[in-house]
Amino acid sequence: MRIAVTGGSGKLGRHVVRRLVEDGHAVLNLDRAGERSAQLAVVDLRNYGQVLDVVLGLDDRHQGFDAIVHLGAIPAPGLFPDAATFENNMLSTYNVFQAARRAGIKKIVYASSETVLGLPFDVDPPYIPVDEEYPARPESTYSLVKHLEEQMAIEMTRWDPELSITGLRFSNVMDAGDYEDFPSFDADASLRKWNLWGYIDGRDGAQAVARALENGKPGFEAFIIANEDTVMSRSSASLAAEVFPNVKVTKELGEHETMLSIDKARRLLGFAPEHSWRTYHSNRTTPTED
Repeated sequence: MRIAVTGGSGKLGRHVVRRLVEDGHAVLNLDRAGERSAQLAVVDLRNYGQVLDVVLGLDDRHQGFDAIVHLGAIPAPGLFPDAATFENNMLSTYNVFQAARRAGIKKIVYASSETVLGLPFDVDPPYIPVDEEYPARPESTYSLVKHLEEQMAIEMTRWDPELSITGLRFSNVMDAGDYEDFPSFDADASLRKWNLWGYIDGRDGAQAVARALENGKPGFEAFIIANEDTVMSRSSASLAAEVFPNVKVTKELGEHETMLSIDKARRLLGFAPEHSWRTYHSNRTTPTED
């Protein structure tokens, strides 16, 4: 396919662009920053005219897209004033969705967020593992925008029954180099309780995007996207019992099983994580002393 990826210069975006190119797609990165190349078009996503113009065509670069992957955003709460986060992220997503509709593009995959589940879980989750079945519980402006984006996608796909929008509720994105810090989390179970000790390897996040492009159906669906294990060496059951003693655990948890359920993504998208921080550490060579 011919695919536009907004925010393709970001932490997750770089993995997504690489994966889609390797899969044989023609990819153009729409971003405000990045290394100058034939794969980058500099676009301000807050400007609807720019977004619509580049989606419809760009001189000798492309004559339209078959799908859009929308990742471009302020990536977390607390980085900018709340009003700036709201304005940037809400406006950008509306512009991308609306430009896609005007251009006749019927497939959109975009980055929603695990934060809509109620992060940082200062209020207990309704049950463990959390899933997509309970109503959104945004606890920050950033998360509120992610919730409103999902509501916007619901309405836009109602307006156009042929339109497919898939919202991927990504967990905390990690590169392989980030795994150096993981063993330190074991010292205090509360350090990473804010997202139920979850994470997503950027390469597996890219796989989820590829699967959503392949298998997303008309209408709107949201999926939690996390790795199948936690960031901790301790068992998942012991973590849940210690930190969330009053929360019902709805299934017997595997030794290190994620508490961000990916069952729906497995079932409907074919998502199957391939990377783990445990493999990274087990594959490292331990120096020997002379």
